Amino acid sequence: MSHTQQDYFSQACENNKAPILEQLLPIFANSRNVLEIGSGTGQHAVYFAKHFPHLSWQTSDRPVYHRGIHHWLTAQPSNNLRSPLLLDVTEPWPLTQKVDAIFTANTLHIMSKAMVEAFFHGVGQHLTIQGNLCIYGPFNQQGHYSSDSNRQFDVHLKNNNPSSGIKALEWIERLANQQGLKLKIKENMPANNLFLHFKKENESFKNQ
Repeated sequence: MSHTQQDYFSQACENNKAPILEQLLPIFANSRNVLEIGSGTGQHAVYFAKHFPHLSWQTSDRPVYHRGIHHWLTAQPSNNLRSPLLLDVTEPWPLTQKVDAIFTANTLHIMSKAMVEAFFHGVGQHLTIQGNLCIYGPFNQQGHYSSDSNRQFDVHLKNNNPSSGIKALEWIERLANQQGLKLKIKENMPANNLFLHFKKENESFKNQ
């Protein structure tokens, strides 16, 4: 069965790519190697790579998404785009060297708590000192949903997978701190999402 670009299309990616780029531009201005965790359709990768010609944008995801990522990389090639790595956050990450930037969008609410813990452990292992971690997605704060739509979305997530769900920002920040990461930016974004920028200030002091 043949596939078209529309088969690997996310409207959410189209809606949020420009606002996310606005946040990323100053943060990744001096980065050299960005690892994108959970590249999904590949739309973010091809869009962002064109705006950061000075860096290498490494896509990654589970195998089920690789066909779509390859499709977008072929349709909109850039010299600085890298074919997707097979990366499961709960398994050893297939990196040969550390990276100075990691980006992920709309992934942590899909993951279980154990997977989010594994994600931060991997970030702690593979991000260089002074490296940047940028996360986009919905989060709860002080025990509350940021909107009624996020509350409904959380119910939908848990109906599909009881292990998934919107995570507490305070818990995310604790996991980051355990890996030597400090929250530098928390920006309100469209559709009741947050953009989080962490900087790795020292090596992790806790092995998870």
